[in-house]
Amino acid sequence: MVQATYDIRVRQQLSLTPRLQQSVKLLQMSALEFTQELQQAIANNPFLEEDDQDASAAAQAGESVLPVDRNAASQAEADDTPEPPPPAFDPEPYGGSYAGNRTRDDDGEDRPDIGQWTHSSMGLHDYLHQQLCGYRLGDRDRLLAEITIEALDEDGYLRQDFDELAETLSVQPMPTHDEWMVALTLVQHLDTPGLAARSLGECLRLQLAAQREATPGRALAMAIADRHLDLMARRETAELRRRLGCNDEELAVACRLIRSLTPRPGFAFSEEGTDHIVPDVIVRKIRNKWVISTNPAVMPKARLHQAYANLFRKARCDDRAPLAQELQEARWLIRNVEQRFTTIQRVAEAIVAHQRTFFDYGEIALKPLVLRKVAEELDLHESTVSRATNNKYMATPRGVFEFKHFFSRELATETGGRCSAAAVRALIRDMIAAEDRRDPLSDVSLTRMLAEQGVVVARRTVTKYRDLMRLSPAELRKQP
Repeated sequence: MVQATYDIRVRQQLSLTPRLQQSVKLLQMSALEFTQELQQAIANNPFLEEDDQDASAAAQAGESVLPVDRNAASQAEADDTPEPPPPAFDPEPYGGSYAGNRTRDDDGEDRPDIGQWTHSSMGLHDYLHQQLCGYRLGDRDRLLAEITIEALDEDGYLRQDFDELAETLSVQPMPTHDEWMVALTLVQHLDTPGLAARSLGECLRLQLAAQREATPGRALAMAIADRHLDLMARRETAELRRRLGCNDEELAVACRLIRSLTPRPGFAFSEEGTDHIVPDVIVRKIRNKWVISTNPAVMPKARLHQAYANLFRKARCDDRAPLAQELQEARWLIRNVEQRFTTIQRVAEAIVAHQRTFFDYGEIALKPLVLRKVAEELDLHESTVSRATNNKYMATPRGVFEFKHFFSRELATETGGRCSAAAVRALIRDMIAAEDRRDPLSDVSLTRMLAEQGVVVARRTVTKYRDLMRLSPAELRKQP
């Protein structure tokens, strides 16, 4: 007989409130994702509106890079607001004049939002189809050319033979080999040389044929692309000279010409290209001090729709729950947006304070830094700092860097000091840039040179760092 029993246990469980969940979600978003999320909230929540008021003249003049006392600004808002509703989120202390999804010039003209900063690139197939429209062709020839274009892979090569392509057609009579070659030749000469090649050698020959006949080394380079690419890949220069009947200087010119060509011509039309980066903060040097300001372009102006909030407070209807929830969510969003930019600003200031030598002297002066150290200084959880640095970018006089670029593990030195892994990578890059191309430095040589400068690392570590920087090994960097 089965007997039922009851067991009572006390258990503690940590759960995130909806407001905290929203705060975490907003913090880990990139600048573009955050702008899209805020615009969607403004469109769906009746208690949110865009703040279309023009920014102050100081902000437009670029004075927003100077630090502003946010506590004083918040206190001023509190003094001017008699009602308990939360104050409107004012990005002006951060130096921004971004209203919703548009900004305004001095003459009042609208400018596109940051979502339109990203370029829309045309894919390879669409581009070639567009080029094909400029030719007067018969229906049959156009069909074969279109089938050839669609068969190209992402590198721009035609990997299928004509018999496979013919299986996709339902035309009579079936195309002959000569008809396919006419279509292929047409596609190869549409615009970009090298497209629709069936091998690497053909791809290089098409690019060489498109160059002027007077190009130095062109004839010799075409001979190498036709028959001797394997010898060139193995750097058998003596055998190449013998077969081609040329001297060292002529061979070097031809090899340099071949290396200047594009082995993957279709890659330039890749639809997965990198979008433009919108920095979250801007770092400038003002009066010998590094000053951090939030990028005005990523500072949307959003505020509580005061008229709707007042009408809701005065209403005495039975069905108030849905609107009350919308009002509460609007207040949460405004506070979480402000908290997001405050956290990012604080983390950026801590990074710049630790890496001041990087901004003064460059990559080689980057110091070791871990998330835990910044979290302890700012009295934040390490996961919060991680979210504040994920997909966040900093515009500096030395370029645009991701926040995580400034976090690098510590490596010991012979003298008992310390340096960052990023600084070691910078040293390796400088050594390779200054090497003799006829006798490039091996990983063992790089390890020894680092040791001479007091940085002791293993050879496999040098190899790993070189691979991370996408630098070829010594045997591939060697030039005849």
